[in-house]
Amino acid sequence: MKIEKLTDDKIRIVINSSDLELENINVQNITTSSFEKHSFFVDLLKKAKKDYNFETSGCKLIVETFSSQNEFLVFTVTKLPFTGMKIPIAKRKTPCSVKSNSIYRFESFDDFCKFCNCMKKIKNFNYNSLSSNISLHYYNHTYYLILKNINISHKIYTKFYTLISEFSQSLSYSDTFENKIIEYGKLIIKKNAIQKSIKYFS
Repeated sequence: MKIEKLTDDKIRIVINSSDLELENINVQNITTSSFEKHSFFVDLLKKAKKDYNFETSGCKLIVETFSSQNEFLVFTVTKLPFTGMKIPIAKRKTPCSVKSNSIYRFESFDDFCKFCNCMKKIKNFNYNSLSSNISLHYYNHTYYLILKNINISHKIYTKFYTLISEFSQSLSYSDTFENKIIEYGKLIIKKNAIQKSIKYFS
């Protein structure tokens, strides 16, 4: 993690995937307005105040966020002129992009099947056009769906993410965690996991 003071009213915070994994934060958390109230974000502002005298109490902030190709997340925090009113922190200006690989955790196989049953209602959907490889694994009494090379510009991506979020939890993706699941877990469905589950279980 790195904090840079750009001007008296603006700082840049750079966070890598290891920082997020340590705090158990995923990318989708950051793209929602609730993240500004997250203790991790508040702690970042406290550190900026301590190290750079960047005072945000009573100020309105604009937070710009984006992710880079090398798995870094960048926040640019800008203070607006003081109004004399205590305003809740942060209004998002731009969303951060979503990584091309994702891992979703299902508490049970039944939850995964329920999700697949919802996806079944989307007619003539080509799952390969969404992700080149979708596999299901069992590890530590939990099911994990790993999606590789996701086409985040796909027209159905938003609907897909909305549905899967109802039945699972999105985790911070890392090669290390994926390799742990593969090495120590059990492979349930090697490829086309959603399609095969729709065919045989829903």
